[in-house]
Amino acid sequence: MRKVTAGLFYSVDGVAEAPDQWQFDSFDDELGQLLGAVMADVDTVLLGRQGYQEWAGYWPSAEQDQDFGSFINTVPKFVASRTLKPTDLSWSNSTLIEGDLEAFVRDLKSQKGGTIAAMAGMSLVRQLLLAGLIDELTLIIHPVVAGKGRRLFEDGTATTRLELKSSQVTSKGNVVLTYAKRAD
Repeated sequence: MRKVTAGLFYSVDGVAEAPDQWQFDSFDDELGQLLGAVMADVDTVLLGRQGYQEWAGYWPSAEQDQDFGSFINTVPKFVASRTLKPTDLSWSNSTLIEGDLEAFVRDLKSQKGGTIAAMAGMSLVRQLLLAGLIDELTLIIHPVVAGKGRRLFEDGTATTRLELKSSQVTSKGNVVLTYAKRAD
């Protein structure tokens, strides 16, 4: 069975929204190497609607960060949205998930292939994690207080137990924590 992973950039105060506004001065070579290693195993990406629209407007013509750009522009992308139509998806290798998201991901996990990564979508990651469909959740905590912005988990989120799989601290003080579903 394939593995579903998710990774989010986080501030010390728990903000995951718009990391490009606060992470730039703490991104270091170790973090780049770690993300490169993660990309090497991923052959399918899940995106939320907002993340898809932001990334589709940027990555196809981005000149910086060619490693990630080459990866994300060519990998098969499945988009979770209740408002987009298949004809709205113009970015290469993008397909709209039609029907139930959780059933789609369960089916995708049962197919042959490499790692499936949920990217660019806090709501998507939250839904899949709470449904028990995320096998590994990586939080990359940057040494910054963002002060404002959306958080992955909201008040009222059900208690979900996780098990720490690995931790790493980079030279610029980023803390990379990878959690797995806890086997109860």
